[in-house]
Formats: sequence, structure tokens, C-alpha cells
Amino acid sequence: MFRQSFNEDWLFYKAGKEDSRKVTLPHDAMLEEMRTADAPSGSAGAYFHGNVYTYEKEFEAPKEWENRHILFQFEGVYRNAKVFLNDKEAGGAAYGYIPFFVCADGLLQYGGKNTIRVVADASRQPDSRWYSGGGIYRPVWLWAGAKESIEPEGIRISTLSYKPARILVEVRHNGDDVGVEILDKNGKAVVSGTGQRLEMEIPNAALWSEDAPNLYTCRVRLSKNGTVTDTAEAAFGIRKVEWSSKGLTINGKSTLLRGGCIHHDNGILGAAAYAESEERRVRILKEAGFNALRISHNPASAALLEACDRYGMYVMDETWDMWFHHKSKFDYASDWRKNYKYDLQALVARDFNHPSVIMYSIGNEVSEPAKEEGLAVIKEMAEYLHGADPNRAVTGGFNLMIIASAKKGKGIYDEEGGRKDDKDKAMSGMNSTMFNMVTNMVGTGMNRSANSKKADMATSPALDLLDIAGYNYGSGRYPLEAKAHPQRVIVGSETFPQDIAKNWKMVKEYPYLIGDFMWTAWDYLGEAGLGAWAYTPDGKGFNKPYPWLLADCGALDILGNSNGELYLAQAAWGLLDAKPAIAVQPVNHPGVKPAKMVWRGTNALPSWSYRGCDGNKAVVEVYSGQPMVELFLNGKSFGRKKVKDCKAAYKLKYQSGELKAIAYDASGRTRGERILVSADGPLQIQVVTDKKTVKPGEVIYLDIRLTDADGIVEANADTTLTTVVKGGELLGFGSANPRTEERFESGKYTTYYGLAQAVVRAGETGTVTISIHGDGVKAATVEIICEKSKED
Repeated sequence: MFRQSFNEDWLFYKAGKEDSRKVTLPHDAMLEEMRTADAPSGSAGAYFHGNVYTYEKEFEAPKEWENRHILFQFEGVYRNAKVFLNDKEAGGAAYGYIPFFVCADGLLQYGGKNTIRVVADASRQPDSRWYSGGGIYRPVWLWAGAKESIEPEGIRISTLSYKPARILVEVRHNGDDVGVEILDKNGKAVVSGTGQRLEMEIPNAALWSEDAPNLYTCRVRLSKNGTVTDTAEAAFGIRKVEWSSKGLTINGKSTLLRGGCIHHDNGILGAAAYAESEERRVRILKEAGFNALRISHNPASAALLEACDRYGMYVMDETWDMWFHHKSKFDYASDWRKNYKYDLQALVARDFNHPSVIMYSIGNEVSEPAKEEGLAVIKEMAEYLHGADPNRAVTGGFNLMIIASAKKGKGIYDEEGGRKDDKDKAMSGMNSTMFNMVTNMVGTGMNRSANSKKADMATSPALDLLDIAGYNYGSGRYPLEAKAHPQRVIVGSETFPQDIAKNWKMVKEYPYLIGDFMWTAWDYLGEAGLGAWAYTPDGKGFNKPYPWLLADCGALDILGNSNGELYLAQAAWGLLDAKPAIAVQPVNHPGVKPAKMVWRGTNALPSWSYRGCDGNKAVVEVYSGQPMVELFLNGKSFGRKKVKDCKAAYKLKYQSGELKAIAYDASGRTRGERILVSADGPLQIQVVTDKKTVKPGEVIYLDIRLTDADGIVEANADTTLTTVVKGGELLGFGSANPRTEERFESGKYTTYYGLAQAVVRAGETGTVTISIHGDGVKAATVEIICEKSKED
């Protein structure tokens, strides 16, 4: 079947058609809603209101379609989607993160105009523990083909072995004869055969792994009496995933997962899943040193998986945040029993050929496994996944504390949703010191909460049903499992970022512990202030009040900028080489002690440029895999310090100039150095993009910085900037400020520690011009050529 984009010229409206406007998909409608302190979504949903979103599109159905098979594919609609063709309900999906198809056969006016209407109902809030977005936020595709055709997602390729490289190709179709060709990256056929189920050996195969993400194409032709009736292709990689208490191997090579959890939103674009955005995030994370992602807590977009395939990023693709017990009052739990089997089927069908996906997670921090019904559900789902896809492990992000507590009848969530143990009112009255002590105890206590024999007995029935047991905040059990459960394979499916050095040491020591996934790799919308180190009076409490917007946790902020969390991980992973890294806790809050949340170990940034702050107290963090470091400020040494858990901290007074760190090995020899310098002189707007030419409709990222003439970012001169685009469309403009009332779609936003970002979609051919200006800084204009490629 032929697939084509069906994303342009949709009519979008909420209350009625009189308020309609044209949009191009993907589109996050919720991002346009008002944010208010009384929004039912609360801090979890970043105080956005929900609504019912309607999309309509008129299209021609050629007369020849009457004898063809027509499908519409929706990659994701949040949520309770209903699809109508010419006013007749034709399909939909309750779950907002699962792809689905709608068959149009017999519902179209052939040779005339037709209308497709999609209604997404995200009006009942709260329905999520993080910002969900709303509407048709992932792409839509039109499939058309002969009645005798290869089914969409009908080609499945399994790796049977890697020495020699043997694959199994299975084809689901409605035709006669099947021919199969395997093409290498250059499009050259390396092997061919016939049949709808055939084993093939690939000569001199290029295997797929994180280090060498080699991809092949499987081309299938369907024919009848020698005439080709349909052609389809599927990309795949040759890789074998195996696991045991001796560890995880990819194609026989021992592999440790340097993992991070990510939510689905794309920062200033909200939930909209642009292919360029997903590719950019995967690329940045891979360059940062991550080799694995846990998609939290819902299935990934297709574009993200395709990027992971290309860059060599392992994926734990997750299903749901809840089963049949609510965590939020109006979440998917009400629909889960009716739909979970379909959700699993759709997940496998979509993920099957992606070599990046090595594990399926059947849920996050659910309490149901404490009871027999929950155990039966795990067994059923694991058996289904093993049968449908034997190439991947079944896991789950299980919080051992939650299961052990539920076993004692002390669940942390009410049946109607929300936490039972909300202590925010009491915590808001604490001073910062007491608040920080309490949150630190929460983190330490959670890690150790399942160490007892009773907790082990409560959690083991569920964990033993999984191929790989995922421990959320259960690092206290890591050293115990060799004796307690010698055959168990475990992964740190969710961990505190500040624990990475200790956790990674255990990953290297215990072969049954295959990796660590920190919360989080990338900051996100909602769960407002979850990881914040807050300098404002409203910063104490797990649920931050309006106008908190971002979780403010992550090794990278929502724009993709790194911080001390990342450098600590890189040091722990052994990726800093000989050079140390430097990050500095912000020095522009003199006399204010931040309220620190446990999901952030540091708020230090790679900047020593805070004009007007000379004399303020500063905390400088130096990260290294070497045993000793030394810090210099303007040539003055502040002494050598031992590195503990990959970090050494210095307290000094800020003075503009040059900050230098030197790392030494055990014999005292210099191994490397790192320098930060202060900005000097007038500031200007610097715009950085890696694209000089684009195609029509392509998405462009522009990183915006307040710098001096030498390009040094100034962190203490934030100003409001305005962005104007000609020859394209401004999709979003904003910063990583976690607490703000500014709007990403307004074109006007204040930098945060000197940084901002604009995202633009190119128009038709010509020049895309982006102009950015603000008070007191030299403006900037960037021009990008937009032209059609030869293939278009």
C-alpha cells in the first residue's frame, strides 16, 4: 500500500466552527489553553485547562478508490479520540498514546468531496500526572492500495542469529505470490527469496548496535500471474538481545545501559511530535553519553524510535502509568480493562522492526501487583508479549515501596486519583533547611524501603514474572539480590540523578544489574517544580503552585542545554576522558537558601559569568573520573581536593574572570583542564542553527544566547526578547524558566540564565528570515534558504 502524509489543511476548532482556523499537524491544542491557578489539571498538568478539540479536513476520493483499500493511520491523539467519515463514526482510540488505523472502505463518496472529522476529548481534568497535551499531536497518514495488498505494518523481521547473520521475514498480505529482497544502506540487494515466511542468511552482515547502528531495508513485492500488485518496505537492524543473571548482551557483547527517562513533550512545542524535534533530542542525548532511553510512561512516537534506530540508542518502550487503579481522577484507568489487549497488540505491531527497542515495560509504579488480580495480569501480559514478540525482554518500572505498602493496605493513591500522603501544607511552613532535610530523607528512605524480608516477599511474586525486574528507587536492594535471588536480572528503571556514581559502581560490580535510568534525562512540562531548587517563597512543597510550569529536573533542560547533573553522569560513566567539567550553582541569589527537591542533585550550570555579582558566595562543582582536582580563580589556587563520587565542591566568592579546573591522576600528573570565563563588554543576541538550507515545511531549531563579542554567554542579564519570522511560521519561542506566566506561542519571552530558543517551520521556497530583538542588546537576524530537493 502507498502511504502519504495527511497533515496539512486541517480545520481546527473548540467551541464552534466560527472560531475555526487552519492548522498543520502535528498540533498540540492544549498548549494554547489558558493557564490559571485554579486549573483542574493542577501542578501535574502545569495548570493548563483541558477542552474538547475538533479537527476537520475535506479531501477528494478519486473514483478509482472504490476498488481500492483505504486506511487512515493516526500515530497519537490525546485522548478519547473518535473519527468520523462523512458524519459516520468510523473508529478511534481511548488511549492517547497508542497508534490506530481507521478503515475508510465503503464510507467514502467516490469521485467527490469527503470530510473526515476527529474529536479529541481532554476536557476532564486531571487525567495525567504530567503535562499530556491534547488533540492530534502526532502525524496522520493516508494509506491506499489494491484490495490485494501487503498490510500496513505487515512485514516483520526477526534476528535468528548473528553468527552467521540469519533473519526470519514474515509477511501479512491479501494476495498471491511474495518476493523478498534485502537491501544494504546503499540500496544494493544482498539476498533475495520468495514466500510469506522465509529464513534468509545475510552475507558479510553489518550488525546493529549502539556503536554501529547499521540498518537494512526489507523490500517485499506482491504479485499475481507475474504482475506486481503491491510493494512495501521496512527498515530493520540485525541484532540479538540476550539476558541472564550474567548480564545483558547485544550480539554477544556485554552491554551496560547508560539510561535516562524522558517524557513525550518537546519543550516549547508542547506535546507536538515533529520528526525533527524527536531526532534532535535523540541526537543530543546520544552525544551527551546516554545509550538507552526509557519512554516514560507511554509508548514512544514512531519518529523517536526511527531516530533511535539511526543513532544507536537502546529503548525501553513503556505502556502505561496506570492499570485499573486511578492515579489521577480522570486518567486512563477507567478505560484500561477494555483496551489493554489492543494497546499491547498495537505496540508490538509498531515496534517489531525497530532494533532500538530491546525491552517492553508493562507499566510504571502500579500498585496492582500487590494482589492476585494484578499478578494474573502480569502473567497474561508477559505471556502475550513473549508469543507476539520473542525478540525482546518484558520488564516494568515497579516501585518496590509502592507494592510493599499496597500489600499492607497502605497504597499511596486514592481510588479516585491523587496522593493520600499530600504533605504540602505542612511543608510550606518549614524553613528551607528543614524542608531540604525532609526531602533528602524521602529519597534515602525510598531507596531503602524495600530492603526488608517482608518487602521482598511482597514484591517478589510480581518481579519473578518479568524477564528483567525493573526497580524504581530500589537501589538498596541491588547488593542483596545475588544471594536472595541469584537468577534475577534487574535494571534500575528509575533512579535519583545524584545517585549515579554509587549506582554505576554497582552496575559495573554486579553482572545481574544491567543498567541505570535516571529521572530524568531531559526536563519536561508539568509535575511542576518536581526537581526545582527554588529561590522563591512558594518553592517548598512537592506540588508547586501557579505559575510553576516545568518539572525543573533533568540532565538537560527543555531546550537541550546541559547542567551539572549531566557532567556528574558523564564522570561516573567514564566519558569525561582526562578533562574535568565545571558547573557553578547560580550566584545571583545572595542570602537566599534554595528549597531543594530530591529529584535534582544540583542546579549548577556551566557558567562563570554573573555581572554585578562580585563578592557573592559561590559553590563551584568540579566533576572528574580522576582522583584529584584543583581549582583556580584568576590564577589563584583554591587547593587540591579529593574527588568523591566523581565530584569535588569548592566554596568561594564570585569574581569575574577565569575559572580553571585541573584533574590529576593518582601519581599527581596533570591529566586535563577545563576553563570557564566571564563575558565582558556590551551584549548581543547570538543565534545558532545547524541548518543553512531547508526544504519547505522543515522544522528549524535556533538556539538564542545573550553573549559578548567573543560569544561568552552572560547568565545575569536576562531580558525579554521578541522574535519575528518571515517566510515561515514560528512554532514556539521560550526559555527553560520553570516558573513563569509567559507563553511559548506569543513570540515574546525572557531569556533564562542568558539562553532561549525559537523553533520555526519553513514556508514555501525562498528565504526564511528570523529577527530577534530586545532592550539593551544588539539585535540579530538570520536568513535560511528554503528550496525543494531534487527528489521532491
